[in-house]
Amino acid sequence: MGGTADILFGGLFQGSLYAMMAVGLALVWTTIGVFNFSHGVFMMLGAYFAWQLVTWGLPPFLAFPLSVLAMAGMGWVLQASVVRPLIGRSNLVLVVVITTLAAGSLIENGALEVWGPRSKQIPPLVSGNVMLGSIGVSLHQIAIILVTPLALGALWLFLNRTRLGLALRAVAQNEDASRLVGLNVTMLYGLSFGIAAALAALAGIFLGGYRFMSPVMGVDPLLKALIVVVFGGISSISGPIYAAYLIGFFEAIASYYFGLYWTPALLFAALILTLMVKPEGLFTPNRSRGLA
Repeated sequence: MGGTADILFGGLFQGSLYAMMAVGLALVWTTIGVFNFSHGVFMMLGAYFAWQLVTWGLPPFLAFPLSVLAMAGMGWVLQASVVRPLIGRSNLVLVVVITTLAAGSLIENGALEVWGPRSKQIPPLVSGNVMLGSIGVSLHQIAIILVTPLALGALWLFLNRTRLGLALRAVAQNEDASRLVGLNVTMLYGLSFGIAAALAALAGIFLGGYRFMSPVMGVDPLLKALIVVVFGGISSISGPIYAAYLIGFFEAIASYYFGLYWTPALLFAALILTLMVKPEGLFTPNRSRGLA
């Protein structure tokens, strides 16, 4: 019973963090058609901004939303300064990979200079621990599992029930037609980066309240998010959500039965096998591109 509880809780917890990161990557890809390799930096900065605001005396219920909003603004600025000038080039995908990698490295080193290499930790969303069956878990982890579907559900409502969200979906499906009907495509590009950065910041706050933070804390989650979007299919945002939880449970099962040492190897083996069988991803919808 204890092993089942460990696997269930571990899968939900890891899947929640992966989903928050992967959805942001998928949102930018479906809208603009590029990979943002500085995505993990917003996770790190979101956690550090929240920690700094709390250190200055701001209560967490104000510090956390302000940090998420600040990262949304920084995502917009990154898109305007690094990505937007390159749109229209024939080698856009490759160039954006290089420029966002460079921007991410610059920001990481800037964070190292500002906050130093010493590990830090922000207050948890909810303090305390509880027993679930035979295992003890923190209320912070439970809060992450509960808040993640709410955040992703809010994103779904935004994309499907608001004029701005529907405009974003229109750009994802057909950019030229969107321009013809008068949509501000440039603004919507910035919006997609802003939303993605906000989701990464929220994941960073989640992780920063559970583990110690460092300027490179976003590197591993970015790698996992890339695996998730490839595994689930990059052409929508629903596929990566399903894949995030699937991979979370896969890692929980592999870690429990084979140990942490073998888990990455088993994950990559499963990814290679999946791509051999279905290279477009497990959960790719029956259309080429869109924010479904």
